[in-house]
Amino acid sequence: MSASGLSRLWDAWRLRHRRRYLLMRAIRRRRQLRCLANRTTAIRRGDILLFATMRNEDQRLPHFLDHYRRLGVAHFLIVDNDSTDGTAALLAGQPDVSLWFTRHGYKQSRFGMDWMNWLLLRYGHDHWTLTVDADELLIYPHWETRPLPALTGWMEDRGLPAMGALMLDLYPQGPVDSAPHQPGDDPATVMPWFDSGNYVMRRQPLLGNLWVQGGPRARHFFAADPRRAPTLGKVPLVKWHWRYAYVSSTHTLLPRSLNETYATDGGERLSGVLLHTKFLNTIVAKSVEEKARRQHFANSALYDGYYDALAQAPDLWCPGSARYQGWRHLEALGLMSRGGWV
Repeated sequence: MSASGLSRLWDAWRLRHRRRYLLMRAIRRRRQLRCLANRTTAIRRGDILLFATMRNEDQRLPHFLDHYRRLGVAHFLIVDNDSTDGTAALLAGQPDVSLWFTRHGYKQSRFGMDWMNWLLLRYGHDHWTLTVDADELLIYPHWETRPLPALTGWMEDRGLPAMGALMLDLYPQGPVDSAPHQPGDDPATVMPWFDSGNYVMRRQPLLGNLWVQGGPRARHFFAADPRRAPTLGKVPLVKWHWRYAYVSSTHTLLPRSLNETYATDGGERLSGVLLHTKFLNTIVAKSVEEKARRQHFANSALYDGYYDALAQAPDLWCPGSARYQGWRHLEALGLMSRGGWV
């Protein structure tokens, strides 16, 4: 066998071993979760399920829940990571939410993915699943008029097991803490600006995913070293199987074929956008807290300057900023694609 053939076999063995390790780790970490409200008996065959870990998100939650209910999510499976606001109480009172609680470290749980992999293993099998953060709102072509069951039905007919999405940072014009927002408000109306064209991508050879960087965080916070900027490519929508596992947030999964959500033949493939509402007016207080907790980056000390800059309420708007005008605008800019879904 050639050297390249041996290398492929070695990579395949490593990835199978890693997937099994992640699943066993998730099974062990299930003991860190205490169930506060288990309504999973209401889940029916064919229901679309949403999985999330969150902390102190009572301001975002009303719109978050409304947005995904309108898309067609039938049940939410959420881990509350020791919230100190009204997040847990709000979620526990929702009839379509099953809620777990933990005080264990977010960073030590691989940024919540051990908990997510366990809930996906236990409840996600054979369902279309969305795994998102509380500050991510998925949109896709025709999302206002065609709910998720229509989208996933079309995908199943074409043998597409997953859909990729670009995480698109939204921000206001002016200091990031200056735009007023009340629970229930659509964040896209409060901070409707985004970077339209400063994105770079490269394919990661081992897992086959696209590593996408750019946007206001790369431009404003990591201009001196853009390779440190957060990666923006995600795979949030998957027809789940109990053998699957997320590797790094929702950026990568195993088996590796699930990461290949982009066209390799010069054509286009269906993709969405996660409207990222991180820069809500709560961001200054959250940045101070996150720096102190050191739970959001693998090497938190490297990002002290990032948090310090956020705590100063920067203005991310620039003359090149574009105003969000809906999915067709994003498609025209090449940030999402219908991929044949018309």
